[in-house]
Order: sequence, then structure tokens, then C-alpha cells
Amino acid sequence: MTAQNRNRLWIWIGSILGGLILILAFGAMFISARWKPILTEKIKEGVYNGSNHLYSIDFKSINLNVITGSMAIRDVTLKPDTLVFDTLKKQNLAPAHTFEIKLKKLQITRTGILTAYFKKRLDINEILLDRPSINVIFNKVPKKTDTAKVKKSLYEQISKTFKSARVHRIKIVDADFDYINKSTAVKTKNSIKHLDIDVNDFLLDSLSGRDTTRFYYTKDISFQVAGYKSTTKDKMYSMKVDTIKGSYSSRKISIKGLILKPLYPELEFARKYKVQKDRYDLSFTTVEFNGVDFIKLNTDGKLEAKSVKIGPAKIEVFMSRESPPPPGFDKGKNYPHMALKRLNMPVAIDTIKLRNIDVKYSEYNPASKKTGSVTFKTLTGNILNVTNDSLRLAKNNHAVANLNSLLMGTGELNVKLDFNLTDQNGAFSYSGSLGKFDFKNLNSLSKNLGLIEIESGNVQHIDFKANGNLRTASGSMNMLYNNLKVKLLSDNIDGEGTKEKGFLSFLANTILVKDENPSKGDPPRTATMSNTRINSASFFNLMWKTLFVGIKDIVGVGVVPEKNPVKQQKVIAKKIREQKREDRKEARKAEREKS
Repeated sequence: MTAQNRNRLWIWIGSILGGLILILAFGAMFISARWKPILTEKIKEGVYNGSNHLYSIDFKSINLNVITGSMAIRDVTLKPDTLVFDTLKKQNLAPAHTFEIKLKKLQITRTGILTAYFKKRLDINEILLDRPSINVIFNKVPKKTDTAKVKKSLYEQISKTFKSARVHRIKIVDADFDYINKSTAVKTKNSIKHLDIDVNDFLLDSLSGRDTTRFYYTKDISFQVAGYKSTTKDKMYSMKVDTIKGSYSSRKISIKGLILKPLYPELEFARKYKVQKDRYDLSFTTVEFNGVDFIKLNTDGKLEAKSVKIGPAKIEVFMSRESPPPPGFDKGKNYPHMALKRLNMPVAIDTIKLRNIDVKYSEYNPASKKTGSVTFKTLTGNILNVTNDSLRLAKNNHAVANLNSLLMGTGELNVKLDFNLTDQNGAFSYSGSLGKFDFKNLNSLSKNLGLIEIESGNVQHIDFKANGNLRTASGSMNMLYNNLKVKLLSDNIDGEGTKEKGFLSFLANTILVKDENPSKGDPPRTATMSNTRINSASFFNLMWKTLFVGIKDIVGVGVVPEKNPVKQQKVIAKKIREQKREDRKEARKAEREKS
């Protein structure tokens, strides 16, 4: 064959192929134009009928490419009909969650159009929702117990049109997500930005509804939130989360880099309020939920998990006694087990695992004008049966915590707490022990808060046990120690600095304070301890003050009466007001002298 003939052959083949491509292109355009109104009607009809008339979908335009099997729908809105929802609710048929979705573009790729048309099998490679706005509304709805009338399954509703429907992947990218809880007296709203959701292998056929390896007809649903930042509504904290990830197949939710940071230094923060307000500085490297029941979380709004692992983490709490406590507020409401009871969400967690957590509590004392702190380093332990679920509580109504840490970073402290989760009076018990410890390590606390400086003192061993409730705690203590010497200090209300009360310190060390236990020739002294909580005192305040009563008794200063904290607060408040008036007078005087 000559070169000229070969060229003619290729021209002929190219012309045929070009003509076929043009025919296919014009055919695809013709079919697309004819199918657009049909598809529009079918999509709207399918959503409306498939949701039992609960949802309607609307969109501005639809573009279909028959050759590639792709489709793009623009300016999409999906919303529920509130009248239909109310009707379904009365019939006990309403879903717990409803959805409102808005997005600029819904992209569907590689749909087997011929397979769908001739074989009635819908097969889609991917559905992409790019930057949608999603509202999920949770309503506490009754469930219908009468099963005489069996509702059609989702497959039965589409079976007349398709034998099966499969989507290999559904991606939601960079969504604005709002979760609105309408099940409580006050509607709550939680917002999440930059949410990604990945749905793997959605299959709807005659068997998938009974496939126990699938979650709502899918093999897996996973989600991720990255780089979340916000400022709290009161403008007092910034919040940051590196990532939140979850997956149905792994039954895990993992939170990395959770930080709650105050926007003001300690005293400046406290002075923003007219009453006492705790200031929190929190940093959690990891919080991991394992064995999560996503079905119950979705249908009942119930958090059920095998375990929650927390840590490493740092927790710092600060409070100033400069301001009065909130009037009429009782911190007994915030006991751990009482707060759990008040949660709007049902919770059932088998074990909370605390790992390598540093805890610091600080308090500003206006009498000394200094801040005292107590620290618990590397706190580790387990809390069992954390629940407010009535069915679980009927079987076991106690949560038990076994914890160990280093008091002030040095003394080995072991504590067991037992919470009665159903007792209306907040009953609990605690017991524990402290190993070898240098008393001087407590000076940050004792000097600044108790106006007592410990010059020396060595603990060999302490063990204690007590029972408590919303108002009181009482129990017993053993403490072995030696070489104890203290200094009593004056307050610093007038700004002159804390000073040693030399003569009183001498009397305390020579007459009252017993420098060791056991004393030579005597059996070890033990103590009974009892303490009553005031409304402004917390759960942990009741615990440690009860222990302090026991320590004072064994040391020998139990006969010295405690100052009434309410009266003391009033005296301090009065002196602070007087000092502020003097400061204002001095400031005005200085201004006059300048002018």
C-alpha cells in the first residue's frame, strides 16, 4: 500500500470516528435535554415519597452528561415539613433527627446509566457535597410499640423503580454543621465548622437491611473536624481542637489537642465578675472514646461506650476569695455524681481511664494577698460505671474511682471514691493513704491560705476513710510523723506584708503542737474527723477540709476553733471596700496636686 493510500485510509477512519463522536455528543445533548425535566421530577418525587412526605428537595439547575454518567445539581435545598413531622410524632412514627441542608453544588460521578435503565440497578461511584450547611435537629420522640401494621422498608419503597441502589462513596467536604437539641426545656445549639464526612459503600437491596455488618446500609461512616477554633459566648475563653475523628466500623471517637484557654490572667479574670467564679485552664492531648454505640447515639441521643481514655492532660483551676460567693448558689449541685444526674444526655460508660494527668488548684487569699496552690502530678486511675441511665442504675447504682498521684509532685497518694448515683442527698465515701512526705512541700498552701508556715516535718504514713453527703463528711484518720515545727503568720489585709507571730508560734510549738506521732512511750494517736460544708464550698473542699480536721487533731491543735468562713469573708470584703475607698482618695489627691 502506497503512502498516499495509507493517508487516505487514516483520513477515512478519522472521519468516521469524528462523525461517531459528533453523533454521540449531539445524542447525549439531546438525551440530556430530554432527561433534565424527567430527572428533576423524579428526584423531587423520590425524595418526597421516599421520606413519607416529610422532606422536599429543591434546586436551581441540573446538568447531566450521559457519556461520563455524571450529574451536577446546583443550589440545592433539603428541608423537612414541620406539619408532616408533627403528624408523624402524634402517630409515634417521627424520627429522632431531622435534617436541613443547603449547598451550592451536588456532584454525582460515574453513574451506570444504561445499567440503571435496562437492568434497574443504580450504581454510582461517588456523590460529593462541597461546603454544605447542615442542620441536625434532635427531638425526643415516642416510639410506637404496636407492630400490627408493619411500615414499608426503605428498599420496598424503591423496589418498583430499582432492584438495587449502590453508592461506593459519599463525601461531605468542609461542612458547616449545627446540632440543635429541642428535647430540653431550653433549646441548645452546638456548631462545628470544617466538618468532613466519608460514607463508604452504601447499598440498598433486598438483603442489606438485615446485614448486621452495615450501619444504616453502609459499611462505614467516618467523620473528621480539623483546626477548630472559637471564642466562648461570654468572651472569657478561647477554645481550640486539633482534630476530632470518629468511625462506625472502629466504634471510636478520638479528640486530639483540646485546649480551653482563659483570655485574662488569674486575678484580672476573677475581677471581671462581681461574685466568685472558677477559672479553668485545660489542655488535653488525647480524649478517646472506645466501643461507642452509634445507633443509640443517633436514635436516642444516648452516649454509650465501653471506655473513655483521657490523657495526657493538664488541668488548672483558680478561684479568688476576694469576691463574695454567688448569692443563693449551692456548689453541692456540682458534686460529680449530682452533675452526672443533671445531664440532659443519657450516659453509660463502663470505664473512664485517666492517664498521666497533672491537676493544680489555686486560690487567692485576700488576707495574705497571695495565691496558694496544691498539685497532683501524674494522676492515673479508673472510674467504673459512670452512668445516669435508669436501667443500668437498677442493676448497679455505684460509680467507683481508684486513683493514684503524687501530692505536690512527691508524696504517693492513693484514693478510692465510691459515689451513690441514686441517693438524693449525694451520699459518697472515700478512703486512701499517703506515703512518705515532707510537710514543707505544703507551704504554698498553708502559708498563703492558712497563714501557717511549716518549718519542718516528715510524714511516714497517713491513712484515712470517711463518709459524706451534700452537707457533711466524717470519718477517721491515722498519721505517723516526726520533727514538726510551725510558724503562725499575720494577715496582710493592710498591705504591710505577712509577719511571723513570734510569741504565738513559740506557744504553739511548745504547748499545742505535738512534734511527733507516736510520742515516745505512747501508742500512736488516731483522730475522728467531722466537717460541715457551707454552700460556697465545693465537693473537693469538703473532702480536704475534713482531712485537715483529722490532721489538726493528731497534731494537737484541734482545740483551736476554725474561723467562721462566712464571717471571715464579710470581714475581708469590708476591709477591701475600705482599702478601695482609700485608694480612690489617694488617686484624686494625686490628680489635684498635678493640676
